[in-house]
Parts: sequence; C-alpha cells; structure tokens
Amino acid sequence: MAEKIPTTMTAIEITRPGGPLVLKPGKRGVPESKSGELLVQVRAAGVNRPDVLQRQGLYPPPAGSSDIPGLEIAGDIVAVGQGVTRFRVGERVTALVPGGGYAQYCTVHESNALPIPAGYGYIEAAAIPETYFTVWHNVFERGGLQKGETFLVHGGSSGIGTTAIQLANAFGAYVITTAGSEEKCEACIKLGADRAINYRNEDFVEAVKEATSGKGVNLTLDMVGGDYIERNYEAAAVDGRIVQIAFLNGAKANTDISKLMVKRLTHTGSTLRNRPVDFKAGIARELELKVWPLLVERRVAPVIDMVYPLHEAWRAHERMEDGQNIGKIVLDVS
Repeated sequence: MAEKIPTTMTAIEITRPGGPLVLKPGKRGVPESKSGELLVQVRAAGVNRPDVLQRQGLYPPPAGSSDIPGLEIAGDIVAVGQGVTRFRVGERVTALVPGGGYAQYCTVHESNALPIPAGYGYIEAAAIPETYFTVWHNVFERGGLQKGETFLVHGGSSGIGTTAIQLANAFGAYVITTAGSEEKCEACIKLGADRAINYRNEDFVEAVKEATSGKGVNLTLDMVGGDYIERNYEAAAVDGRIVQIAFLNGAKANTDISKLMVKRLTHTGSTLRNRPVDFKAGIARELELKVWPLLVERRVAPVIDMVYPLHEAWRAHERMEDGQNIGKIVLDVS
C-alpha cells in the first residue's frame, strides 16, 4: 500500500542573503503535482554553485519556481499529475529542477526526469542531472565537440569539470584541464584527462601550446571569466570555440578582441536554469540515448566528494566555498 503523503515537510530555507549559516531547516507545505508533473519523495539532492549564488542573493529563482534552493534530486515518485504518461508511482527517478531540491518532497515535469541508471543509488543519482545536462548542452550541443578534437576545461576537479573530462574522453577528444593542486591534477588524470595543468605554478596558455604543438585547443569550457577570457583566446586554435558558463573571477574583462577576429574564434555562452521545460526535455532525451548507456557501463560516473545530511546544508555550502572538493557534494535527505 502506498505511503500516505504528509501535508508538511522539512525544507532548507534561505533566511536572508548571506553566508552558509543563513541556511536553516524550516517547515513548508508539501507541493502538489500539477498537470504533467511528478511529486518525488526526495532521497538525495545535489549541491551546485548556483545554489551558493542564490543563497548570497545573487541568483534569484525563475518566476514561478520554488524559492527553496536545489537544482537536482533523486528519489521515489509518490504521486503524478494529470497527463503524466511515462512514469508511475513507486518508480525511482533523478531530475533537473528549477528549484526546491533541498526538501523532502519536490515536483518536476516528467520530461525533465529520467530513470535512475541501473546499479546507482540515490546519492550518486542526485549528482548526475545538473552537471550532465550542463556539460552535454554546452560542450556537445553549443560547443560541437568532435572525436579527435582538443578540449580544454577549466576547474577540472569541480562537479562540472569531472563530468566534462569523462564525457569528452568517452567521446574521443584529447582532454586538457586546469586545477589548483597536484592532488586535483592527479584526480583529473585518473578520470581521463590527457594533461592536467596546476594553474598555481604553470601558465595554462603556455602549457596548452606545448601540449598541442603550438596549435591550441579546438574547444574551451570556461567558468572562470575575468582575465581568463583573453588567455582563452590565446590558447585557442584557429576556428576555435569558447563556451562560457560562469564568471567566478568576474564578468568583466579587458580583452583584445583582435584575436577573436584573426583566429576566427566563436565565443558563446548559456545558462540553463531559466530555459523552458521543453528545452530541458530535449537535453534529457539526448542524455538518455547517448549518455545513460555509458553511466550503466560505468564508463562515466559522478564523482562524489562529500555527503551531508539535509539539515547540515550549511556545511555543504562551506565545503563548496572552500574550493577543496573533488567532484560533487550531495545532501542525504533520507
């Protein structure tokens, strides 16, 4: 017999913009699944950089979305809205959500949910959606990475970085990455990077030129911004592409764009959270077709750094801001 759904739940609230300690457990009403939506009893939720920005008051949720942080979940379907055709109550799913993940229950449109890959528990499954959706769209769809090309990803030990290294390697690219310590560089090599550059004691532009016999890289995935923008242009090959997904070092740069013209570079970027449900559904279909088999075979897999209980979400944010993590930080909601 199905478990009765309570009317209230525990959720992590941002009590005011500020540091990690503003994250507090609170009581909220359990959301109801609308047409096309699933109500998921959350067992685990991934922690991502946008959650930190939202906590700081710098990244508000999209209109109509929950103000509870959390962009990815894994759990059990406990109710379905009218018109749901693919999933049934009792099935296990992982999902990309526009907010609401740091809670015991969360709704998601069924098209933005995917079955948990065979052999995966909730913790691993919750670490998949945000980085895999982001990397697939930006590296393979926007960036057009092809087999045999050279790919540079900054922040190789982050959740995005560890995902990008594995996927680019699995699809036949030569992978170069940057990271901030020898331990992180070593972890990146183990994940499939061909060259890992410790940016604290090496100039990544020079290292890239050396690794590519002076040709430069075909595609760069950058979440740093700032002075990296001009240096990415330096490190790029002729007809190279740069995809921007964040600006940890600032959104403004003093850049000589003549290199963009002379090298015929393409510099693009995107955000995912505000995109419509149908757009994310398209990425979900591509992932299920092309990446889910790799996950099942463990040719790629989320790298788990630390797991914290839901009520210690503040500790998870401290860990992320310390910058010591290798891979994903996850909240255990069960």
